[in-house]
Amino acid sequence: MGKRLLIVSTLDSSQPFGAFTRPFYLGQYLTQHFDVFQLGLDCSSVDYAPSLSIGSRSLKSYIQSIEKCIDEFCPDIVYAQETLPGLAALISLKLRKHSSSSLVLDFHTFSPYEYWMRLFSVANPFKEFAQCIKTYIAQGILIFSGSPIIAAGESIPKLISQWYGKIPQQIYSIGNGVTEDLLNTEVFPDKDPYQALRPAKIVVIIAPKTFQFPTNDMSVSMAIEVAKCLENHQEKVHFVVIGRDSSDISEPIPSNISFLGFLPKREDFIAHLKYADIALLPFSKQAVAGGARNKALDYFASRKLVISTPEGLRGLEEFRNLEHLLVTGYSSEEVANTILDAASNIDKYQSLVETAYTLITEKYSWNAKSQNIAEILMKISAF
Repeated sequence: MGKRLLIVSTLDSSQPFGAFTRPFYLGQYLTQHFDVFQLGLDCSSVDYAPSLSIGSRSLKSYIQSIEKCIDEFCPDIVYAQETLPGLAALISLKLRKHSSSSLVLDFHTFSPYEYWMRLFSVANPFKEFAQCIKTYIAQGILIFSGSPIIAAGESIPKLISQWYGKIPQQIYSIGNGVTEDLLNTEVFPDKDPYQALRPAKIVVIIAPKTFQFPTNDMSVSMAIEVAKCLENHQEKVHFVVIGRDSSDISEPIPSNISFLGFLPKREDFIAHLKYADIALLPFSKQAVAGGARNKALDYFASRKLVISTPEGLRGLEEFRNLEHLLVTGYSSEEVANTILDAASNIDKYQSLVETAYTLITEKYSWNAKSQNIAEILMKISAF
């Protein structure tokens, strides 16, 4: 095997979505190019490379674990994803003065902007403002460290320029990908899990409860408001939320929306995605939906007609309204009207589904993304 690559992230096997997705799948395919070691919160799902679970989000724990890996694994490249792992890796390499490892940062999102945009729509704006300042300083340290950055979206370099007045000399935009089990149309579940809800068209929303950010909470709230607008059309449209139980919801729930909770079996998740008719990304502007990229790509790969607010496509600017999907405004009524039209005329929009699927297969597999990142890491480590 060639160069040794240490991937440091907040990968958490107890939450196999969101922050788990990028380090897990990139790590899986980067084993084709490097001798990989994974370091994260809970790496019990990592069966393709040696790994170490930290078990704590504290900066000290991350630094101690990275130092141990540097001493024992001797990586040529440390690929640190997100802010906490990035800071810990930067400090560790400074402490290990004689280490020859190259540090490469990966920004999944631009956190200060996310906190700032949500400032006036959360229950505790003071806490949100404190997080905004904290992440602004932390990401600023990483940006001005001079380490190369791989950004999971084209909007991140623009935001760095706006917020810091600087464009890093080495910054590359490489987005997320999709898994092979979604792209493989031959493997299709036998039983329609929505049979009892038919003949209504099923509108699916993926919104798992996440560790820190309220983005998915906001999307669930909007989905409920949209469902209320269509409660008189239950025979035509039924909403299904994956990742939440109804017990998680404090507001009144309309009769045309179901909450399935978290689906731990991958085959169950795929079945509920494949048999849905429409996939919804109901994100308000304040939600700052960086994590929506994973959901949108899964929807496109599953050949679903996607309906999204503009914010739901953050980082996926290549996908365009009336070419790959239907983009609505931010009002619940406008989203509802678009869904009702789509449910009544689903065949009319099939060309959008096929165009989006073609783009996904050509450019958005995790294998293709890992190839792009491997080339960047090889180039950086050569100097």
